[in-house]
Amino acid sequence: MFNDIGPLELVTIVVLAVLVFGPDKLPKVIQDVMRTIRKIREFSESAKQDIRSELGPEFKDFEFEDLNPKTFIRKHIDGDADELGLKEIRNGFDLRKEMAEVTDVINGHDPSASASSSSALPSGSSSGSSSGGGPVDMTKRPEDPGPDDRPPFDADAT
Repeated sequence: MFNDIGPLELVTIVVLAVLVFGPDKLPKVIQDVMRTIRKIREFSESAKQDIRSELGPEFKDFEFEDLNPKTFIRKHIDGDADELGLKEIRNGFDLRKEMAEVTDVINGHDPSASASSSSALPSGSSSGSSSGGGPVDMTKRPEDPGPDDRPPFDADAT
């Protein structure tokens, strides 16, 4: 319970207790404190047992210490990484391929046909139109619309 209290701190607490309560009342105070600690532990164990019984048999190996974030992370990082299959997930996920498929779907192309053609094109090339199967040149400025392509002027909106 008091694993992080050093010997000097313990001596300081004892001296303060003797000064505050006096040598006559100190044994009774220690007994009262110990009784209170026992009651708190009993209450805690009772609450744990109630929670375990309410959770059911599938949580019979549940430990409340695992709810501590440090313990939880340590438990899952040390030995359970292989059980979760994280290595397989990382190896099976190719971000470039996923982004190419999303881009092809947005542009309206068949992802299976453009996957082979997009890998053959160099990264700086463009097919000339913005809806082509190749990569889009993001450095090119959009074309200015002609006078007929502009939206009508609305005097009430300005």
